[in-house]
Amino acid sequence: MTAPLHSSSPAMPATAQEPLVIEAGRADRHYWRDLWRYRELLGFLAWRDISIRYKQTALGVAWAVIQPAVQTLLLTFVFGKLAKMPDGGVPYPLLVLAGLLPWQLFSSAFGGASNSLVGNTHLISKVYFPRLVVPLSALTVALVDLAILLVIAAPLALAFGVAPTWRLLLLPLFILAALLIALGAGLWITALTVKYRDFRFITPFLLQIGLFVTPVGYRTDYLPNWRDLLALNPLSGMVDGFRWCLLGGATDFYAPGLVISASIALVLLGTGLWFFRRTERSFADNI
Repeated sequence: MTAPLHSSSPAMPATAQEPLVIEAGRADRHYWRDLWRYRELLGFLAWRDISIRYKQTALGVAWAVIQPAVQTLLLTFVFGKLAKMPDGGVPYPLLVLAGLLPWQLFSSAFGGASNSLVGNTHLISKVYFPRLVVPLSALTVALVDLAILLVIAAPLALAFGVAPTWRLLLLPLFILAALLIALGAGLWITALTVKYRDFRFITPFLLQIGLFVTPVGYRTDYLPNWRDLLALNPLSGMVDGFRWCLLGGATDFYAPGLVISASIALVLLGTGLWFFRRTERSFADNI
């Protein structure tokens, strides 16, 4: 039986005067509608995470530059100097940086989403809202980091003689795809971490392995016998896509590999959403 509740206070905002309907199963039936209704909470959590990342640290924005700069130098030395991997006429530091951009986006988004529920225990245990808001808000810091890196990478590419082309217009599609991969994987880990706290140690372990099984430091078009196998890692297609967009087509666009990566990414996102929603009711009890 429904019980409409009305607020009689004229000082309340217009949204608070709307009737609140309490009915069994409403949270499941209107979950996605509630997710939109709580968009302001999503924005608040996102702004809080960004503020903590850049205002309450000693290095601030500089950390978003120092870490990928050091990784670019190390990967250039390991793969370009020691392993003598071919660059195909592209300056090796620029080749690595173009591959590092989607990896940094994924690792930041995946790490934030994986620890998001445990990091917001005070909210989840006291207030109702669609819990999906929390991992979604964690993706914003990764986008800000990427924006900073793109601002730095653009003049560097020009300095190496690589001018932007029309392919740059397709870059947002690969950015979105990398975020969805991070969200799908993050939903699995964050839901498991609520019940089994030792899963939080899996995230850095996966990121350490992922940096080397993802073609960040080398080109996949010079490994034709391995391209389909590498494509089983959905980030491989995103790395190739970033390079194709940013390097003016200096690297091949391998459509079959992108299809494989995109298909695995969709499966990962779909199963992640399914598992997250299945375990969401027990979050407040277990956290």
